Amino acid sequence: MVSTVFLVALGGAIGASLRYLTGVGVMRLLGPQEFPVAIITVNVVGSFLMGVFVVAAAQRGLTHFSPFVMTGLLGGFTTFSAFSLETMTLLQRGDSGHALLYVVLSVGLSVGGLALGLMAARGVFT
Repeated sequence: MVSTVFLVALGGAIGASLRYLTGVGVMRLLGPQEFPVAIITVNVVGSFLMGVFVVAAAQRGLTHFSPFVMTGLLGGFTTFSAFSLETMTLLQRGDSGHALLYVVLSVGLSVGGLALGLMAARGVFT
């Protein structure tokens, strides 16, 4: 149990660091944005990677890595709480159009990213 918790914590630290670096990279690439591009990027990419991992782990017998990868790494990388905060920030600014767009794109593209990850991994691992 302690080793599993350690793996989740290690994965979370790595995932959160990657999320931060992604935000810095997006900011440097695009400059300051009114729309939360960095958060939506990590949520879509994280969802895609989750789909790939689920299939790869099942096909290759790697499910024992799930606490590290799914709960830790990808849980630390994706940002539902940040998504919620960004949505409320847009709403409080009176930008309900962007808030609605952000919610629809975040959910739709993240679910789509997961579906694409599943399909891509099934093509590789089956």
